[in-house]
Amino acid sequence: MKQATMITMAAALLATGAWAGQAEHAPRPTPQPSVRASPLPTTQALFDAYVRDGKMPGITAAFGVGDAAPVFVSAGRIADDSTVAAGPDTLWRIYSMTKPVTAMAAMILVEEGKLRLDQPVSDILPAFRTMRVLTDPANSLASRPAARPITIRHLLTHTAGLGYNIVTKGPLLGEYERLGILPGAANEAVEVQARRVRPTSLQAFADRVATLPLIADPGTRWSYSIGLDLMGAVIERVSGHPFERFLRTRLFAPLKMNSTYFAVPAAEAGRLATNYAFVGANRVPLDPARGSVFLRPPSFPYGGAGLVSSARDYDRFLHMLANGGQLDGVRVMKAETARLAMSNLLPPGVTFQGIGGGTGGTQGSGAPMGYGAGGSVYLADRAGGPSRGTYGWGGAAGTIAYVDPVRQTRGTIMVNYFPAERWLLRQEVPAALLRDLAR
Repeated sequence: MKQATMITMAAALLATGAWAGQAEHAPRPTPQPSVRASPLPTTQALFDAYVRDGKMPGITAAFGVGDAAPVFVSAGRIADDSTVAAGPDTLWRIYSMTKPVTAMAAMILVEEGKLRLDQPVSDILPAFRTMRVLTDPANSLASRPAARPITIRHLLTHTAGLGYNIVTKGPLLGEYERLGILPGAANEAVEVQARRVRPTSLQAFADRVATLPLIADPGTRWSYSIGLDLMGAVIERVSGHPFERFLRTRLFAPLKMNSTYFAVPAAEAGRLATNYAFVGANRVPLDPARGSVFLRPPSFPYGGAGLVSSARDYDRFLHMLANGGQLDGVRVMKAETARLAMSNLLPPGVTFQGIGGGTGGTQGSGAPMGYGAGGSVYLADRAGGPSRGTYGWGGAAGTIAYVDPVRQTRGTIMVNYFPAERWLLRQEVPAALLRDLAR
């Protein structure tokens, strides 16, 4: 496969005119103001403006406080060429917001004693027993033996020394692409190329990853990675069930997350939003809903970036975490497990200072941050912002999710476009919410 990430390849296809006609003629949706007064009028006005100004075809958010039902705020439509309004049950590609889901599945196994945070991954996947570390990552694949084994904690916190095709550079990126270490989907055009080299099962994926050198000794550095994709293979091996089935039976079914999928069923395809990309000032369809790559099963379930979900469903996941592991009288994990998962789990001496660059992850905020199971954690109150202990993560197509355990609040914002940082949702939506709360 060429030396380019999947998203970069997709953008290149757009830039060379693969969707040129759509880029020139894509209709702009008309604003759809709410028929009834919104309980969050400033936020509603902001969303209406996003659509009116052509920044996005549609947007939906779910905000919750305590055990009250979530408040949904929506504007626009699921695609430029659709008449279907965006809403609580619209399906969006959540990309890296899959990571907290996979991490909580792993924490269930930690709670049950089937995993330990500081257990070597090689206990479960023996191929990882002898890992090596690059000595000159910018220029060669030369390596030395790793100082210590990769642990479950390292996979959960991106401190395993693993890379990621969306951020890795140098010769190692070439090896990731040659071996198909590409756990994600952009659109059908990119998928055709990725499937030529990508492994077809989680266990085959894990075996290939084990042959590659690390970018740093495990436990010494935060580096965004395929750790949560690899965790899917761990969960599969330890639980004795396919990873997707484990998520379905232990999280999605108990939480009534009935609109969360690795592949959208044909009967639900009409709810799927189109994913867009910006080429210069033009917003063009990257993965049109009608022919989306998410309408068919992936090569294997990507624990780091594979899920499609709705604002209603993801709010139920966050509500469970805010409630200490239970929702509507159904417990999926103990309160102490939920607290542990949303606490700073970084190895001693390792820090997290935010990440950007189109990943959708938490950016640097000036407030000290740590990293928990699959998501960032604020280590101090941020003036006018999140409380200490706020846990969350985002997705590459602009989605955002957080839980503030002090204020007992939670939020999910659903959009679909690349790059995630095209618009300042992370700054503008909280500011609008604060103005609404001040009323």
